[in-house]
Amino acid sequence: MKYVCELCGWEYDEEEGYPEGGIEPGTPWDEVPENFECPLCGAGKDQFIAD
Repeated sequence: MKYVCELCGWEYDEEEGYPEGGIEPGTPWDEVPENFECPLCGAGKDQFIAD
């Protein structure tokens, strides 16, 4: 599953994770920390939508 930032379009892919931010590949979106911020624009996790 992929989740897209509504503000800038950056995409979180559960299969790829976000290793640069400490999120391992295979991490489901619901296990991403609530304080996660978009690495491009700083939007909060609540600004992401399922794609």
